[in-house]
Amino acid sequence: MFAYFGIKDILDILIVAVLLYSLYRLMKDSGSINIFIGVLIFIGVWIVVTRILDMRLIGAIMDKLVSVGVIILVILFHDEIRQFLVGLGSHKRWRFLFDFILPAKEKEENRAYIAPVIYACINLSRGKVGALIIIERNMPLAAYERTGDRINADVNPRLIENIFFKNSPLHDGAMIIADNRIVSAGCILPVSHSLDIPKSLGLRHRAALGVSQETDAISIVVSEETGNISVAMDGRFKLRLSTKELEQILTTAR
Repeated sequence: MFAYFGIKDILDILIVAVLLYSLYRLMKDSGSINIFIGVLIFIGVWIVVTRILDMRLIGAIMDKLVSVGVIILVILFHDEIRQFLVGLGSHKRWRFLFDFILPAKEKEENRAYIAPVIYACINLSRGKVGALIIIERNMPLAAYERTGDRINADVNPRLIENIFFKNSPLHDGAMIIADNRIVSAGCILPVSHSLDIPKSLGLRHRAALGVSQETDAISIVVSEETGNISVAMDGRFKLRLSTKELEQILTTAR
């Protein structure tokens, strides 16, 4: 039977493997990994019961459950499915196809925001000025940009510091950076209700974690109480970072 196993079959297996791995990563990042594993176990039992053991009664019951299973999965994972589809449709998702074509100079220009952001965070940390900076990656943040005031300016340390100055009308919201531009400021973000967040962290940190759970953005937080710099990324916190660690995160993140 292996005589008919060709390139198309290998490609078929690889595509299924990639899709399963992508779903696994998405469920793991969203904290729904246990439900995902439960679904896989149910599918495995269904295949064994209906295809191998040929148990008709329980097979018929499980067939009915599987027939409505798609609707149940959409209800359970509607946020994750939306996140997956938005990320898949983003033009930035396919940026890796051009990595070999872009010259090194142009790649550096695409990360020109890093140095100004780091300098601003250093000054904000020294003065214990609270800040929340969101950096767009693959998933667009247009829905959050519209909640704030349009800026559309070059990334400049002084501008960042002025926006988060305590008497500024925009200092309580989040700043969003996309395509090497400060797109908007004073933005409202979803707040994470995770019980794993330390009680010492305030609303800024919860908002930073919340947007990192719903998108793939990088959230930089400067604490108003301690001046500590933290990063929320892929639904996880990296607390009390040095400027060198912050630079490394921003440089290596795709």
